[in-house]
Amino acid sequence: MTAQVPHILVVGGGYVGMYTAYGLRRAARKGKIRVTVVDPRSVMTYQPFLPEAAAGSVEPRHVVVPLRKTLKGCRVVTGRVTAIDHAHKVARVMPEEGPEYELAYDQVVVALGSIARTLPIPGLAEEATGFKNVEEAIALRNKVLDRLDVASSQPDPALRKSALTFVFVGGGYAGVEAFAELEDMARYATRYYDNIQPEDMHWVLVEATGRILPEVGEELGKYTVDQLRKRNMDIRLETRLESCEKGHVVLSDGDEFDADTIVWTAGVKANPALANTDFPLDEKGRIKALPNLRIEGVEDAWTAGDNAAVPDLTSDTGAFTAPNAQHAVRQARQLAANILRVVDGQPPQDYKHKYVGSVASLGLHKGVAQLYGVKVKGWLAWFLHRTYHVSRVPTFNRKARVILDWTLALFFRREVTSLGSLQTPNEEFRRATQS
Repeated sequence: MTAQVPHILVVGGGYVGMYTAYGLRRAARKGKIRVTVVDPRSVMTYQPFLPEAAAGSVEPRHVVVPLRKTLKGCRVVTGRVTAIDHAHKVARVMPEEGPEYELAYDQVVVALGSIARTLPIPGLAEEATGFKNVEEAIALRNKVLDRLDVASSQPDPALRKSALTFVFVGGGYAGVEAFAELEDMARYATRYYDNIQPEDMHWVLVEATGRILPEVGEELGKYTVDQLRKRNMDIRLETRLESCEKGHVVLSDGDEFDADTIVWTAGVKANPALANTDFPLDEKGRIKALPNLRIEGVEDAWTAGDNAAVPDLTSDTGAFTAPNAQHAVRQARQLAANILRVVDGQPPQDYKHKYVGSVASLGLHKGVAQLYGVKVKGWLAWFLHRTYHVSRVPTFNRKARVILDWTLALFFRREVTSLGSLQTPNEEFRRATQS
C-alpha cells in the first residue's frame, strides 16, 4: 500500500509563509509532499519598500509578489484561518466568499505575522490610516498629493493649513521612513504649485519615547532627528497622541491643531487569531517556539516570524529574535529545510543568526545605517539601504523590475500625479445618476 503524501499547511502568506512554501515547492512538484498556503491576500508585500512605493520611487506592483505565480506546485487558498485545532490537525478556513470549512493537515506552519498595535484613542479608527500594505501606501501617496491640490485651490487659511499638515505617529522604521520619503516627495511636488512653498507644509512626527530608530543606535537616532529638523520637520519626542476626533489633533505636550492626514505606525502586535489555537502562547500573545522552530511541546507544528517567540541563540541574555524581515526570511528558509529533514527522517537543525544591523532611508539620496557595528550616514547609507533590500526581494523578476524603476528615475523627473479618484471610483458615476 502506497504511503500517504504528507500535507503541509502554511497559515499565512507573508515573509515566513511565502518563503517557507517557496523552499518546499520543489519537493511538492516532485510529489514528495503537498503544500497548501492560506492567506486573505493573494500576494506577499515586501514591506521595506512601501515608503518608496508611497513616494513614487518604486512602482507599487513591484513591491508585491503574487503567491500563485511564485509558488508553483503549491495550492494557494485566498481566505482567513479563524481557528486551529492541532489536537485533531484541523484548521477552520473562512474563504473570501461562502461559508467556513475545515482543512485537514499532517504538519502546520503558523505564520500569521503581526497586525498594527493600536490604542483606544478618540478618533483614531475614523481619522487615521495604517502603513502595512501596498493599498495603504498608494492611498497615502494619493492623499498627500490630493491635499496639495486642495490647499492650492483653497482661499480659507484655516482649511489650507489643515490640508498641509501631516501627522505620523510612531518613530520606528515604518514611521520614520514613510514620514521622510513622503515629505521628500511633497517637497519636490511643490515646485509645480505657484502658491505653495515647502515651508508652508507642517510635517509632524509623534514618538512616545525619547528617541527614534532605536535599531540603528542612539547616535544615528539623534543624527536622524537633526537631519529631519533641518528640513523644517517637527519631531515631537516623549509625546503621545491624545485625540484626533474629526481631524483635530491633541498631543500630550498640550499642543492642538487640525490635520487632514494622520498616519499610525506605532508598533505591531502578534496576530490575535493565535488565541483561537491550542498552541502555547507567551505573555505577548506570541507562540512559544524552540530554537529549531518547532512549536514548544507540540509535534508536527512549526512557527517563525513576528507571531513567534524564537530564542536568539546568539544572545547570552535569553532574548528572542527581533520581529523584522532579516530574521523572518532566514527563519523561513531554515524552517523549510527542517520540514524536509523531518520528512526524510532526520532531526531538525536550530536557527542561529547574528543580527547584521539596520538600514533606513530618509528620502532620496539620504539615509542612515549601522552594519556590523559600523555607522554610515547620507548617500552611502541610502545606497546600502537600496542594495540590501533589493537583494532580499523574492524572485529575479521583482529584483529586475525594482532596479529598472530606479534606473529610469535617473533619467526622468519624479512622477507626482495623484490618482485620488481611485479612492472613490464610483463618485463620478453616482453624480451622473443624480443629475
